Amino acid sequence: MQYVSTRGLAPALTFEKVLFTGLASDGGLYVPEQWPVFGKEELLSMTRLTYQELAVRVMLPFVGTALTENELTDLVEAGCLSFRHPAVAPLKQLDCNRWLCELFHGPTLAFKDYALQLLGHILASILYRSEQRVVILGATSGDTGSAAIEAFRDCAAVEVFVLHPHGLVSSIQRRQMTTVQADNIHNIAVTGTFDDCQALVKGLFNDVSFRETMNLSAANSINWGRIMAQVVYYFWAVLAIGGPFRTVAFAIPTGNFGNVFAGYVARAMGLPIGLFVVGSNRNDILTRFFTTGRMSVRPVVQTVSPSMDIQVASNFERLLFEIYARDGSVVERLMTQFYETGSFSIASHSLKDIRGLFHGCAFTDDETKAAIAQVYAMTGELVDPHTAIGIAAARATLVESEMPIVTLATAHPAKFPRVLREATGQQAALPVHLKDLLHREERFVVLPADLAVVREYIRLHARR
Repeated sequence: MQYVSTRGLAPALTFEKVLFTGLASDGGLYVPEQWPVFGKEELLSMTRLTYQELAVRVMLPFVGTALTENELTDLVEAGCLSFRHPAVAPLKQLDCNRWLCELFHGPTLAFKDYALQLLGHILASILYRSEQRVVILGATSGDTGSAAIEAFRDCAAVEVFVLHPHGLVSSIQRRQMTTVQADNIHNIAVTGTFDDCQALVKGLFNDVSFRETMNLSAANSINWGRIMAQVVYYFWAVLAIGGPFRTVAFAIPTGNFGNVFAGYVARAMGLPIGLFVVGSNRNDILTRFFTTGRMSVRPVVQTVSPSMDIQVASNFERLLFEIYARDGSVVERLMTQFYETGSFSIASHSLKDIRGLFHGCAFTDDETKAAIAQVYAMTGELVDPHTAIGIAAARATLVESEMPIVTLATAHPAKFPRVLREATGQQAALPVHLKDLLHREERFVVLPADLAVVREYIRLHARR
């Protein structure tokens, strides 16, 4: 299995090299040269598998010769040990046709654990075998950072630097990152938005000399390994509620589009997915795009769903690559225009194709809280504000459809106590392993959104 850049100018790489490269040398993102496809009989045989067994079957075609099936099996088993539910990603029925896939049973209570726990074990195994060290660099709007830190804490071969927007993540999200007292963990609070953090990360990866000197690798969803692992729970959900003989829709709250693109990959691999409903908050760049075909940046607005306070959805570039028949020159032109002017538009026939598979909905904070209250009143379930947006998007889209729709529950409700109290008067308890989180000592540094300053900080603080 070889991987190619969405901009068509970088060399094709193996799975192992892609894991450590992150951003391609031409500024693009790596995707497999071709999608492995499962037939209906193969899908049917997967319905009897555990989550761990299914993960091996789904991901094995992507790893090439980097790992044997037995090695991948061992790493998947190790990556799932920290999940607190025996089903790993349990499904819960909301009504006759609407479901939740709970993706918050990992150590940091967010869906990012489902990729990063596995990716951490894979990277550590490859590093140990090759006697290498890497610097993991990532930006987070709330959940990626803590998941990456938990995955790589105390790993001798890995140094972790995580950038988060100062004062713009919930206190619990921040403390899950800043209270980890490990020598290889470095938290940087950037005086700016998540998009500023993401731009700094991209700028550091585009600095070829710095990237090679520090041996940079990515923890964000620009890393293909993240997308690959997230594909698994789409298979898990569809096969659990009737696949491969039943077409299923998904509602996904998203900011960076990585979780949505993982679903697109699952569909390309043969999974019967009929629609992706993309939920946004007031940072509605994706909703506006699906409506008009124009991607245009506006200032980031702070909301009660901070992990989605994003205006630049990095993984959307991977979808553009597919929509334009993998023509990297078109993607390169559109992305250059986007970063130079803040907008681009796609052809009307391409927009028609996208609308056949994607629908976007955006919700205000008041509407988000109302959705939380409605779910609690009808089911007794507490959901976090991101999941509430997914549920509201599902309700708004498939009003009369008989197609079952699964909302991805992306975070544990206990991560957002203030919002839940305001919406329902209730509060979800933190799991036992985080009971004392609010009393742990924090450790982080505040830096400006300045590429030179952040680069020098990393250079000085990365252990050799």
